[in-house]
Amino acid sequence: MNSGILYALATYLLWAVFPIYWKQLHHISAAQLIGHRIIWAFLMLLLIILVSGQWKKFREKLNAKTLKAHGVASLLLGANWLIYVWAVNNGFIVESSLGYFINPLFSVLMGMVFLKEKLRAIQWIPLSLATLGVLYLTFAYGRIPWIALGLALSFGFYGLMKKQSSLGSLHGLTLETGIIFIPALAYLLYTTSAGEGVFLVESPKTDFLLIGAGLVTAVPLILFAQAIQRIPLTLIGLMQYIAPTGQFLIGVLVYKEAFSSSQAIGFSMIWVALIFFWVEGWLESRAHSHVEIMS
Repeated sequence: MNSGILYALATYLLWAVFPIYWKQLHHISAAQLIGHRIIWAFLMLLLIILVSGQWKKFREKLNAKTLKAHGVASLLLGANWLIYVWAVNNGFIVESSLGYFINPLFSVLMGMVFLKEKLRAIQWIPLSLATLGVLYLTFAYGRIPWIALGLALSFGFYGLMKKQSSLGSLHGLTLETGIIFIPALAYLLYTTSAGEGVFLVESPKTDFLLIGAGLVTAVPLILFAQAIQRIPLTLIGLMQYIAPTGQFLIGVLVYKEAFSSSQAIGFSMIWVALIFFWVEGWLESRAHSHVEIMS
């Protein structure tokens, strides 16, 4: 099997089991968890850059434009992490998985609105179907699925900001966590002074898991960077659904979250839209390649 496929598979499987990791820390507030994730992820990523001899290359790419783009991106990333961890630890794993199913189609819509990218006429079908699915789920839930939409919106705009930068995934995430490192550290010091901090207070297991938040952030990123160099983006695009599918199954099968027939209808509409979108894209890509060969 292609090593790139193995790297991608490992990446998405790790992201798929994220809920199990955060559930071990369900008794800690989402804000504290994200504070620790930011701090330990930044230190871990910075160590990787230093050990791999990339510090000079990293510094050379820093400029006003890059800092501006990643400054906004860091806020979006922090918001995305906060919503996700809160959702997982409050019994909304299924709805959070929906956010990552919606995200690719939302990214397509953003490309059209902000980057003036053109949609083929047939691509409006899956986009419309996914929109109907979200509206149906809103009706089924009796409320707007704000967790799913919050995750899709924050990660979609995060991707848009990243398109304005020349930094790769490792350097980009290092800069983003570095930008919000001081606010995160200040918040954790405040919670400690108020007697609400848990690090070095509760148990060695808790301390280990909090520090490990940096590791579980960095490792999939490194694997993903290896995968994207070895296999086509179209294959990466198809494999990315392993993560939300795994999270969905964990929510329903492991943590017994409710999944009604109404939710099944709404999710199915979105899944069909995704399948339609990727099959159409694959066929268009093959047809384009065939034309190039013939010419």
